[in-house]
Order: sequence, then C-alpha cells, then structure tokens
Amino acid sequence: MNELKKDNTEEKILNAAQTVFIKKGLDGSRMQEIADHAGINKALLHYYFRTKQKLFEAIFKKVFKHVFPKIEMLVLSDLPIEEKLGTFIEKYIDVLLKNPYLPAFILKEMNRDPVFLASVMKSQGVHPEHILKMFEKEMEAGTISKMDPRDLMVNVLGFCIFPFAAKPLLNIMFFENDKKAYNNFLKKRKETVKKFILNSILIR
Repeated sequence: MNELKKDNTEEKILNAAQTVFIKKGLDGSRMQEIADHAGINKALLHYYFRTKQKLFEAIFKKVFKHVFPKIEMLVLSDLPIEEKLGTFIEKYIDVLLKNPYLPAFILKEMNRDPVFLASVMKSQGVHPEHILKMFEKEMEAGTISKMDPRDLMVNVLGFCIFPFAAKPLLNIMFFENDKKAYNNFLKKRKETVKKFILNSILIR
C-alpha cells in the first residue's frame, strides 16, 4: 500500500473515530459506524486497528499528546506562578473549545475505566505529583495562599471544565438556547477563570 495513501487513510480513521468516540464513548460506539464515518469498509478499518479498544487508545493519545507534554514543560519552567496558571487556563480552555465533547467523553470514561484513563494521561505527560510540588513550593515561598494543593488543582479544573460539561443545561437555563451567545461566553471564560483563580490565591 502506498505510504501516503496509508497515512491519509489512517488519519481519516482517527478523525472519524474521534468524532464517534467523543460523542458516544467506547461502549456506545460501533466499528461499522466509524468505518461509515471514515468512508471506508469495515475490513479496511480492522486492517489498521484490529479491535475497538486499540482504536480507542489511539484516539485518546491523539487528543492528549498535543496538550499534556506542553503542560509538563510549563510546570517545570521558571516562569512566575501567575504566568504558569494563566497560560494553563488559557491553553486548557482552548482545547475544550476545539473539542467541546471532550468533558462529557472523559466523564463517561472516568466511570467506565478510570485506571485506563489515568494510565493514558500519564503516558502522555501528565504527572500530578509535579503540579502538586509546584504549588507546595509556591506556598512555602509565600507567593500563594496555603491550602491543600489538591484543592487548588481541582478548583482550576472545575472552573475550566464545568461550563463545557454542563453546556446543554446552562445554555437553556441562562442563554435561552442561544448557541452563539453561549460560545461567546465560553471564550470569555479564559479571562474570567484566570482572574478569579489568581485573585483568590496570590499574596500581593
């Protein structure tokens, strides 16, 4: 098989699988549906990825590999904590804006197989202990308020993720189902969350 054609077919499969998996999760997705979405036959899909599980793992790595290694570099850098947190919040919300189904997808898989989810995230450069140590170091230096660093990490993630995970309900309750208005609200969250978090923890 021509290498260029092979690469293009594999990319089509990964893009199709990402769409289907993110909407339906592993259990709700079917290989035939992914093949149809990619515009190929099921036999060719199985040639590239023998099982749904292997394809699912490939999608997870594809989604996360561009984000988490950069976060690890940010955590280990010498930048001031306000720049680290501000950049993390901006980048994380950007990822959610580009992948709006991702929070619901992760919530589904968290309940289905949290061990698998954690292993994939760690393999893509997520090291929670580095983030917690970073916060502890800043607390000892007196730059941010003392608290359980896990609370701080959960607060940051919660502020970023919740409006995306709860989008269908919040859009109806507060935006009269105006999708454009809600998307503009989500884009502004980068500055809103950044200011709220930093104002609540920085010791000036």
